[in-house]
Amino acid sequence: MADTSDTRTPAEIEADIRRRREVLAETLDAIGVRVHPKTIVGDAKAKVVANLDHTVGRAYVQVNRVVSDVRAQFVDEEGAPRLERVVPVALVAVGLVGLLALGVRRRGR
Repeated sequence: MADTSDTRTPAEIEADIRRRREVLAETLDAIGVRVHPKTIVGDAKAKVVANLDHTVGRAYVQVNRVVSDVRAQFVDEEGAPRLERVVPVALVAVGLVGLLALGVRRRGR
């Protein structure tokens, strides 16, 4: 059974209906934008980029920490090189480069 205690005029009822239709149309438009394939793809790309930025940032911090630790091994507090550590590493590097050069030269024959 319908409630007959509504004291609104027909014009007020029509205005309410018009307002509700406008709100419903806006809501449907917003839903349409959210479920549009381009919006979904754009949101997915944004999430991937955000995660990638976070991962790259963490990697950058970690690499900086490792570089600082390695640098501390080869440089003293004043910034001068620690020859007792630099010379052996340089000799090993020269030896490895020499071995690689000989290996390349032998394969070329």
